[in-house]
Amino acid sequence: MTEWKLQGETLANCNCDFGCPCQFSSLPSHGNCEAVVVFDITSGHYGDTDLSGLRAAGVYHWPGPIHEGNGQMQLIIDERADADQRAALQAIMSGEDTDEMATMWYVYSAMAPTKHETLFAGIDVNWSREDRTGYAKVKNVFDVDVKPIAHIVSGQPHRASIQLPHGFEYRHAEVASGTARTNGSAINLTFESSHAHLAHLNISGHGVVGP
Repeated sequence: MTEWKLQGETLANCNCDFGCPCQFSSLPSHGNCEAVVVFDITSGHYGDTDLSGLRAAGVYHWPGPIHEGNGQMQLIIDERADADQRAALQAIMSGEDTDEMATMWYVYSAMAPTKHETLFAGIDVNWSREDRTGYAKVKNVFDVDVKPIAHIVSGQPHRASIQLPHGFEYRHAEVASGTARTNGSAINLTFESSHAHLAHLNISGHGVVGP
């Protein structure tokens, strides 16, 4: 198994209500699972291949809860990546060279038998985990915008976070309100003021690393 590790930031927006029941091992808010997830890699490697400074994303759809399978996925890999880097990110995000069930990528891939052609494109990101604001976009594929959840009475920014000591995606995430739309992906999604989270990415083929 090729050893790999990635560090950076991740932004996810799904169709669930704020908090996302899936994070608490409950059924999704509306019966199905859909999401756009973006990764901004600050440092990392796959074997001897350096992955620092690259970005990647995935668009996903399941007709029911993720664990019931029958889903579909499409990966987007940074157009700046060379051939070795593209192959490395493709392998990681397809659950290869990963302990069974150790990462979200392993689970997503195992539960999504329909895998659309991987796209290679520029991924534009600008977000702040602490402020819960920002965006991620890929021209002619998707747009995601996040902002703080508005307090139901005052309208002021409402802060909430999720702590998962044994999570396979993150240990701690800031929760936000997300709006997403695909406009060229093989998977059609539209979210408006739904669950989003921003988290530190620190993961390897053996799972999330550290706190």
